Amino acid sequence: MFGILDYAKLGAGVAAGILLYHVYAVAIGYPSAAREARAGYVLLAEKTAADARAAEMERQRNAAAQATEEHRKRLEAAQTSEQAAKETLEQEIYSYELQLSEKNRACAVTAADRDWLLRH
Repeated sequence: MFGILDYAKLGAGVAAGILLYHVYAVAIGYPSAAREARAGYVLLAEKTAADARAAEMERQRNAAAQATEEHRKRLEAAQTSEQAAKETLEQEIYSYELQLSEKNRACAVTAADRDWLLRH
């Protein structure tokens, strides 16, 4: 039915087909699959980086809000302490003036002197 030459032609055709498929796969198929894989990886890497940046910005915003709240609390405490000290000083001055008036003595300090002492 077939001769040896026919089998050789058939083998050469199969080998040429395999060679052409291999050339196609190397030149077009594999690189395009690699490009698609890299494109997917790049998108994933960009998404991951954007998520990390967003998380860092959220952390910084929370830290700034917490620091602002702590500063507000400290300022409020300082103002309360300052007001209490001022009230105590006013009370001491009033008490001293009352003691002087009970002993019929006058204080040589005028209101301007008192204001100067309060400011300095």
